[in-house]
Amino acid sequence: MNKVIKKAIIPVGGIGTRFLPLSKVFPKELWPLVDVPVIQYILEEAKQSGIKEIIFVISPEKKVVLNYFKDSAKIEKILKDRKKNRFLQPLKKIEELVSDISFSSVLQRKPLGDGHAVLQAAKIAGSEPCGVLFGDDIVDSRVPCLLQLSKIFKTCQKPIIALKKIAKEKLPFYGIVEVEKIANRLYKIKRIVEKPSPEEAPSYLSIVGKYILTPEVFDYLKRAKPTLRKEIILAETFDKMIRDGKIIYGYEFEGEWLECGNKLGWLKSHLYLSLKHPQFGPELKKYLKEIT
Repeated sequence: MNKVIKKAIIPVGGIGTRFLPLSKVFPKELWPLVDVPVIQYILEEAKQSGIKEIIFVISPEKKVVLNYFKDSAKIEKILKDRKKNRFLQPLKKIEELVSDISFSSVLQRKPLGDGHAVLQAAKIAGSEPCGVLFGDDIVDSRVPCLLQLSKIFKTCQKPIIALKKIAKEKLPFYGIVEVEKIANRLYKIKRIVEKPSPEEAPSYLSIVGKYILTPEVFDYLKRAKPTLRKEIILAETFDKMIRDGKIIYGYEFEGEWLECGNKLGWLKSHLYLSLKHPQFGPELKKYLKEIT
């Protein structure tokens, strides 16, 4: 019987180098996109994709991220006592979001690469395939990105990497894949090239931080050799699997890729979603016309 994806790993243990100095005291996963933090978009994607169990990979300094999803009974009581019930709705939305999802967390004591972060969740993931959602990437789409990957996984039962076409000038900043086209939007990955020059890039398809992993990927991560920077890199692990003859698929998802891994990307994503927001969008568009 083909397995379905019910678990998702969400690594939030990084130090947020690109967001210094604010990230010293305020995790980038809690930076707002419109009026809710990045991490809420990630949780919503997971839930809408059928995920029932979330495994957070956190650093000792990032435990505050988990607090965002905890019970807010004390605040709710204060609001009710002060007859400010109109402010309860956003809190109720979080309660509904987490109501039928189980949570667990594991520590990543040192930031030793994205592969190392994922590996910390191996024991809880067990022998089941699982999704991985990094907080640097939001996708605005009709069908959640992880659900798109999950639908492909139902038939292929192999690891899947989310892909998106990018402009030529952006190629030197991303992991780019060499592929063989299998079907519409579906590719067999032949090679991964990290941050190639436009002349050396094997395609315009960039890796996005959303994956479906099988237990075999964890086996490779356990045996992976750290880089010179003492990091275990997920893309290098996939590349090793491909060299060993393992099949890794890539899926070019439908939707708008909103990057949140650097300040400019976050600002653009914040603006994009703010202008689309049904409450704030119309007024913001008017304001932009006034000041431009």
